[in-house]
Amino acid sequence: MDLKLHNCFIAVDDHDKAIAFYCDVLGLEIRNDVKYEGMRWTTVGSPLQPDVSIVLEPPAANPDLSPADRDAMEQLLAKGMLRGVNFTTEDCDALFARVQESGAEVLQEPTDMPYGVRDCAFRDPAGNMLRFMERKG
Repeated sequence: MDLKLHNCFIAVDDHDKAIAFYCDVLGLEIRNDVKYEGMRWTTVGSPLQPDVSIVLEPPAANPDLSPADRDAMEQLLAKGMLRGVNFTTEDCDALFARVQESGAEVLQEPTDMPYGVRDCAFRDPAGNMLRFMERKG
């Protein structure tokens, strides 16, 4: 089977802040930026993985959501309860310093884990948890 990941989705409430964080702080590149009927989807990705993209989308992008579901999604995003993304890096400590300097909310400082990685965690501007892992040994 030739199955590969192409896109994953992260809900954001402010595309401009999200783009500044994901591109200026993390070094991802914008691959696409689409505006349609009052909504916006921006695709970003690592230059090291040209076939994998992250779609930054509104928290309630599904047009079939009820108003109550739309409100619930926006509230969950505001609380940081929607899932984020895990990244790998070759230098967790350097990445931590760079992201911390940007003012992002620190969830975990670099820590050696018993399962063979050193990792740290932050929240993006929308409140999504992002983990950054450096494989050890």
